[in-house]
Amino acid sequence: MHSYIRTVFFVSICLASLALPEALYAERLFDSHERRSTRLKSFPKWTGMLKKYDNEVTGKECSPSNQKCLLKKWNSFLSSLQTASPLQQMKEINHYLNQTPYIIDQINWGVPDYWATPYQFYIKNGDCEDYAIAKYMSLKALGFNPREMRVVVLMDNNLNIHHSVLAVWLNERIYILDNQIQQVVEDKKIHHYKPIYSINEKHWWRHR
Repeated sequence: MHSYIRTVFFVSICLASLALPEALYAERLFDSHERRSTRLKSFPKWTGMLKKYDNEVTGKECSPSNQKCLLKKWNSFLSSLQTASPLQQMKEINHYLNQTPYIIDQINWGVPDYWATPYQFYIKNGDCEDYAIAKYMSLKALGFNPREMRVVVLMDNNLNIHHSVLAVWLNERIYILDNQIQQVVEDKKIHHYKPIYSINEKHWWRHR
């Protein structure tokens, strides 16, 4: 997570030129003040992951341990949730993916910070942002609007470390899917998280 500190520092420098005046949602994440931008170039790990994932889905790039790029167990699990309510889908996905073993990027990839695709996460496991990304893409596959989801980089004030979760807007509430919390809970019920920035496929937000 050390590269988060460098990323946050760079984000702070660029904020004045990147921020837009309006926030997308009336409900502010973790009750923070937020500013929004459409410029995602400051986040190459995120945009690179999106490009790589698109290549995996379309069959242009395959995982070495899965030549056909077919994660049958994962896809079968998602198919089993098609008729569940959105809230139940979130709960099931959070529980399912939280069973994946946690492993830090330095050990897994040989670098301090690597944002894995769901395919890579499924095969090699991962750390907190990888859980959040896999949950984001799982919900997107089930029909959730990406505009109503964000991967959130934050400070865990209890542990004094950087952390990542998935935030989902549903029925005018914000739900948090977290590999450190087994239940899906509303953001207003979590008081030890301080968001730094959040991001989806169209925007990123700086939080204060």
